[in-house]
Amino acid sequence: MNFYINESCKNEERQLLHILQSFDSEGEILVKGKRNTLKFFSLGGRIINIKKFKTPNFVNRLAYKYIRKSKAKRSYEYAQLLLKKGIGTPFPIGFLENSDVLGLKDSYYVSEQLDADFTFRALVEDFSFPDFENIVKAFTRFTFHLHENGIEFKDHSPGNTLIRKTPEGKYDFFLVDLNRMNFHSSMPFELRMKNMARLTPHQHMVAMISEEYAHLCGEKPEKVFDYLWEETSKFQYHFFRKKILKSRFL
Repeated sequence: MNFYINESCKNEERQLLHILQSFDSEGEILVKGKRNTLKFFSLGGRIINIKKFKTPNFVNRLAYKYIRKSKAKRSYEYAQLLLKKGIGTPFPIGFLENSDVLGLKDSYYVSEQLDADFTFRALVEDFSFPDFENIVKAFTRFTFHLHENGIEFKDHSPGNTLIRKTPEGKYDFFLVDLNRMNFHSSMPFELRMKNMARLTPHQHMVAMISEEYAHLCGEKPEKVFDYLWEETSKFQYHFFRKKILKSRFL
């Protein structure tokens, strides 16, 4: 077992370890999927969020123990990096890895529960969402800020950005599902466009994002739209093709 807890939470170490060891029998389920399980627990008078990653296949069990960092450890370390760069994400508390001679069995990432008002998906599904245009523009500025900091969030999809409205009527953004990220000294234009390809399949939203992004990066809106729509179309084609193939063979 490899257990690590943030220095600021050391006084809660024993309690958190007990919670992690009781994960399967206790806690409130938020998500129970085929791959991962997400639960709420109470720790020191606050609500925490624990994500249990499923047992990897045989090859990855070995890789995650001896070659690569586990998804839980990456999530914790990437959260730390994001916060240092001023990027919003739930506060990282710790992680746990369980292994045996065959490799990693399972792993857990612990963060403070962050109450948000909605995710970007709400806008993708409802064009009449209150303050729709301002939120899309603010989200685009947030994405540009990621790119300017060299952050390639590989799971930059509608459900992975939490949004909270401030008392002043502005919007704060917080990334979740952090285990797939790359950090660059700089990001070329083409990579930036590819990174936004999963955000929305709707052409008018892509046009709004393109116009705002062009204003921020100094490119012509037509160029940004052409690149982004091409990458979006590619992603949508491969996404639905994969779904069709799965439905045929499962």
